[in-house]
Amino acid sequence: MSGSGPRVAILGFHLEANAFAPPSEKADFLAQCWEEGEVISELARGISHLPAELPGFYARMDDLGPWTPLPLIVVAAPPGGPAAAGVWREFLAQVESRLRAAGPVDGVYIANHGASSAVGVDDTEAQLAGLIRSVVGPGVPVIATHDLHCNVSGETVAKLDALVSYRTNPHVDQRERAADAADLLHEAFAGERLVTAHIRLPITPPSIALSTHSGPYADVVKRAAEMIQAKGQGPIAMVSAAAGFVFADLPKCGMTVTVTARGDLAAARRAALDLAREIWKDRRRYIANTIDVAKAVELAANAEQPLLFADVADNPGGGGGGNTTWLLEAFDRARIPGVTLGVFVSPEVAAQAHRLGVGKEFQAVFNAQPGDYARRYEARARVLRLSDGNGVGRRGILRGRKFSLGASALIELCDSGMQVVVGSLRRQLAEPVMLEMHGLDISRLRILIVKSRGHYRAGFDEFFPNERIHDVDSPGLTTPSLSQIDFKRLPRPFWPLDPDTVWTEPEWA
Repeated sequence: MSGSGPRVAILGFHLEANAFAPPSEKADFLAQCWEEGEVISELARGISHLPAELPGFYARMDDLGPWTPLPLIVVAAPPGGPAAAGVWREFLAQVESRLRAAGPVDGVYIANHGASSAVGVDDTEAQLAGLIRSVVGPGVPVIATHDLHCNVSGETVAKLDALVSYRTNPHVDQRERAADAADLLHEAFAGERLVTAHIRLPITPPSIALSTHSGPYADVVKRAAEMIQAKGQGPIAMVSAAAGFVFADLPKCGMTVTVTARGDLAAARRAALDLAREIWKDRRRYIANTIDVAKAVELAANAEQPLLFADVADNPGGGGGGNTTWLLEAFDRARIPGVTLGVFVSPEVAAQAHRLGVGKEFQAVFNAQPGDYARRYEARARVLRLSDGNGVGRRGILRGRKFSLGASALIELCDSGMQVVVGSLRRQLAEPVMLEMHGLDISRLRILIVKSRGHYRAGFDEFFPNERIHDVDSPGLTTPSLSQIDFKRLPRPFWPLDPDTVWTEPEWA
């Protein structure tokens, strides 16, 4: 229901900013999501390309009764470098002008990724929250949702009434966390005073050690969820245990605990400190379990059942280019039978395949202009299938959402028979439709190589159980071997880069 009730401003900025990747330009946002004004409400109530939080927030607010959505602007780009300065300035200007034009509001919902930055601006989340607070004043509740790979500063938390982060990795709970944000807004509308405690820990685990199915981070997230108390049953309204995104290479990096309580700051602080101490005590369990390229080839050559290899060091979902050739070249040269790889990002090869047409052979040149980690590799190839690259996800992080690979193609490397899905836009292979739209039957694949860090697990779990999955490390922008990265601004010492790191508890502990 809409048209009356509380007036809620809605906005969002989704970008996971990898400091070692090229800046994210407006074209990157336009190719994924750049929506302004009332159209956001229409998209949020249908199948669209909006971040998944938006449909979840609208659905919960509709269920809770009449309300008036005031959508401002929602933008999203694939993980990449910090937002270009002009992009960030334009976004902020749109937020301010639209928020002022909307008139008095009763609440604000922010759907952010939480690990963004912009050229010249380290803490974009704090700057955005501060701008909103300066417009709406201190008495209007402002609540944000963040990806669990968010870098949360105390300055951001100070401007918000509550922060809600995801609890699943792979991420499949965006709708539910947005519903939590709607519930907290309604508590605030009813007069509840929300107070927050925040702790940042000097620990940045490798991302592949952050599964929420099992392991140390799964234990943390489970404990955080258990600490939350329903209204009327206790003061703890929300607990967000965020893992952070180390490749942002910023002073605000690190695991954080943010606890929101109903008027009881002491209770929030006790809960935050208890959970933070558990995390620190357990820090040595965060181990990256990977194999190298040579071992991957050996396992594939001797495989008696289908296997999946994840090219985690070249994850477009973390800012990687999707174009390193370490696994492509090794498997092709080894003539491993029955191999499929995707999505290799090469607009040039995809365009050449489209020009030639199905059935044609050509010399596929991967990375004709080599770049960081992206070595040149050539192979004779045949065009098997062409696609516009547009689809709707059916599982995992993209379930029920539109996506685009840009012009794409399935090609076969003639010497090895290796099949490669080539795309034009930088997207991780986290969704089975990305292969199925090219005529591939995943249940019949012998070896699948995915350029993805972890979201593929929620997309391909119907085909590959955990015991038949191997994370492969190699040189790349998203390597879990953090010692390979030349961090410039990450505050040191930091675990696990610095084994002697000491955590000093907050003064109020």
